[in-house]
Amino acid sequence: MGSTAVGAQAARRPPKAVSGTQRLFERLGLRTAADFVVHLPLRYEDETRITPVSQAQPGAHAVFEGEILSSELRLRPRRELQAVLSDGTGHLQLRWLHVYPGQQSRLKSGRPVRVRGEVRGGFHGLEIVHPLVTEPGTPLPATLTPVYPSTQGLSQASLRKAIGKALDEADLSDTLPSAVCQAYDLADFAASLRLLHHPSPDISLELLAQHSHPAWRRIKFDELLAQQLALADARAARRALKAVALQKAGALSARLLAGLPFKPTRAQQRAIVEIQQDLAVAHPMHRLLQGDVGSGKTLVAAMAAAQAIDAGVQVAVMAPTEILAEQLWRKFSEWLGPLGVPIAWLTGNLPAAARRQALQAIASGEARLAVGTQALIQDKVQFQSLGLVISDEQHRFGVGQRLALSRKGDQARFHPHQLSMSATPIPRTLAMAFFADMDVSVLDELPPGRTPVRTRLFAGARREEVLAHVAACVRQGRQAYWVCPLVEESEALQLQTAVDTWQHLCAELPDLRVGLMHGRLPAQEKADTMAAFRAGDIQLLVSTTVIEVGVDVPNASLMVIEHAERFGLAQLHQLRGRVGRGAHESTCVLLYEQPLSMVARERLRALYETTDGFEIARRDLAQRGPGELLGVRQSGQALLRFADLNDDESLLEQAREAAAWLVRDFPEQARAHQQRWMSGASQYLRS
Repeated sequence: MGSTAVGAQAARRPPKAVSGTQRLFERLGLRTAADFVVHLPLRYEDETRITPVSQAQPGAHAVFEGEILSSELRLRPRRELQAVLSDGTGHLQLRWLHVYPGQQSRLKSGRPVRVRGEVRGGFHGLEIVHPLVTEPGTPLPATLTPVYPSTQGLSQASLRKAIGKALDEADLSDTLPSAVCQAYDLADFAASLRLLHHPSPDISLELLAQHSHPAWRRIKFDELLAQQLALADARAARRALKAVALQKAGALSARLLAGLPFKPTRAQQRAIVEIQQDLAVAHPMHRLLQGDVGSGKTLVAAMAAAQAIDAGVQVAVMAPTEILAEQLWRKFSEWLGPLGVPIAWLTGNLPAAARRQALQAIASGEARLAVGTQALIQDKVQFQSLGLVISDEQHRFGVGQRLALSRKGDQARFHPHQLSMSATPIPRTLAMAFFADMDVSVLDELPPGRTPVRTRLFAGARREEVLAHVAACVRQGRQAYWVCPLVEESEALQLQTAVDTWQHLCAELPDLRVGLMHGRLPAQEKADTMAAFRAGDIQLLVSTTVIEVGVDVPNASLMVIEHAERFGLAQLHQLRGRVGRGAHESTCVLLYEQPLSMVARERLRALYETTDGFEIARRDLAQRGPGELLGVRQSGQALLRFADLNDDESLLEQAREAAAWLVRDFPEQARAHQQRWMSGASQYLRS
């Protein structure tokens, strides 16, 4: 039979059936032996010894051996089997809520048994619910029993069996050279894995639980090192691409600077120079511009756009919301419009005629700058010569959205330069761990004249007092925001809603012009409402978090945030940044409902104590982990399963250093190490 016939026969053969257990393994990302061996325990249970009943502790998993004093099948208040175990040192209650035939006969009074389970406090003292019963005298395990992360329907026994098999089959040879292991005092890889899966009972459970045992240190180091190697690869891959080298500065850049009514801060000037130098090279820039709310990122972006337009290429500016996109469009139009730069505006809600006109202007090259929402990445949008992509609030875009816009350039010859902006400052450890492949510019000072925002906390019971303060402030000529977390009533979260609040404030303050803004309003109505607020025709704006970013109304000097305890720390800081943008003293009032959880209390305290966005971001990272701060790279968050950015900064530093060493002197080992830990996940670092 020829090879073609063999291939055809194979094609007709039905695919190998996937068992239910295998599907559950795959749900956990466990496909190869290499995946199973790094599926490490969450915790351990000590089944290596018999614990006297007198030493039983609530919350502890333990093994007890003794005699059944009594057993009884009770039918009320529900059917359950109850028994009492005694070992001469004390009594322990045993309960089974699901009783099968013959179970009671196995637990007759006077029978010796061994039971295992979690001890907890019960109505009649310490108890175990659904203990596992075995015969006394059977051999005890020699190591602690691992408890693995699992999924519904997958038993610990199945996981333990599969992982044990993988430990026998997988290649556990060390990917790191001995010189690296010695330099960083690293434990052996294979020995570390075997120890973590089957630790001996003399190893401290506290060291294992806190991930501070040398075996855990090795695993965390390997994970961080693999990530740093992947980031280095991503940076090298970008530098291998070609881009149009844009001249450092031209007439348009000079005219833009000369026409400003203010002088850029030193931080802005530094960032402008860094970006100018990046744009002038023949490989694509990939720079993150981060700075606190109000630090002047838009001007820096406008200077980058001017340089690109001066060099003869087009610029695309994409924002995640229409409100933010419109704010950017207004700023770019204010600065570049008078200098003769044609600017296109494109969103999904444009009328058909305006949309056709914008698409034609972009495709023909007439529009040198295009500002819009995700509408910019649709198939019908074609650029004549896209050379620079600017994305604002970059963490709100997915990997695919960012790539789709960058691919609007001439991919066959040149890739566009990319500038990402974020008003959520990124803590140092997070930047090292997830953004090491990018160049970062930081705006760490505010323009002169910006007044610090005073933050005040009020319990919900003082709402009327807050309302009186708002009324007085607005009647003095200022404007205010009143922010609510929901649009309509939710049975799950009985919170004050934007619609109800708007109606209430209209009734309570009939002499004031109160507006309403939320995400479900038609686009034109949202635009009209914001225009009226910007013009001062609306004095008090009730809104959901759609005004979190991109809203700049200098006369708005007061913000009230309902149910502040329900918001994230970074989001509260962003909302607070909508005030304090003018010369007037500004206040942000956080209205909260009691009782406050410990986390909510810490969150509100942090906002009260500091207005420094970098400190806010650091505390947010400590409280919630990478979460929203990663944004665009959330798909890669799973890359750090074991290391902790708050606790392992020094280990991360060592991993960065070791990554450079491996790339330089041990490229083969570097590739093998990255393959073991990253598999296909490194694609998320290439966006």
